[in-house]
Amino acid sequence: MALRHITETTIMAYAFPSEEWIQEYERRLNEDDAYQDASEGWGVGFNGDFIFHIGADDRLPEDRYYFIGLENGDVYDCREIDSPDEVDWGFIIRGAYSDWVKLTKGEIGAIDGMMSGVFEIEGDMQKVLQYSNAAVAMTEVSSAIDTEFTY
Repeated sequence: MALRHITETTIMAYAFPSEEWIQEYERRLNEDDAYQDASEGWGVGFNGDFIFHIGADDRLPEDRYYFIGLENGDVYDCREIDSPDEVDWGFIIRGAYSDWVKLTKGEIGAIDGMMSGVFEIEGDMQKVLQYSNAAVAMTEVSSAIDTEFTY
């Protein structure tokens, strides 16, 4: 009787917010054809880098900041930073942690969130609207990550 070898694959949940989550986000964005197609030209001739400001609320004890380096369909750097003053950025999107959870779960869209005032954006809103399909793809990628909300 032959024994079959069965390999178990462990699916890892990434804590949000965390350095590990943002690194997984970078990896997945760089592998996502829909994002790459929709963001072609983004950051060419202007600073397309983002800061995600996850604001403290009744769940998250302190503000968190994540730098997302974006240019022409590529994500070249994603990492946690202590302050927006550390990096040269073109856009900041701000929202309470609870709203970031909804965005990350796909319960609210990035553009809908900005247009309704759930999220505030600092930067050229016309550029963001011009590349709204890239924002949609970014949200879809984030909601596909197996995420554990630690707060």
